[in-house]
Amino acid sequence: MKSIVGFMLLAALPFGAIAGNPQCDGTGNWATSMAFVHLKNAGLIHNDTTDFSKTRTVRIASEKIGKDLYRQVHDVTFTEKSGNVIEVITVNDASHQECSMSGVEVYVVSKELGGLKD
Repeated sequence: MKSIVGFMLLAALPFGAIAGNPQCDGTGNWATSMAFVHLKNAGLIHNDTTDFSKTRTVRIASEKIGKDLYRQVHDVTFTEKSGNVIEVITVNDASHQECSMSGVEVYVVSKELGGLKD
């Protein structure tokens, strides 16, 4: 009996991970897609000059702000075929069911100052 209970507890571990932050940091998710749209609308980036295989999205913060509602911050980097890199910070709300619980605020990083690399 104890082994059955132990197995059930181990089997439930992956479901406990679901209760954490929503996984919205993939390059095909809401924050990345909307960042590209905002950059494109501003004339800062174009489909034909972007190397999408080098796009990178990293969640840098996620805070619970309501029942199954999280405010997430992502660092999104687009690389143009010329090698030029365009980096933005996005802020949006997400849930476990939907990464697009709000619009996306997009902040273009023009220069990095200080930091761990110095």
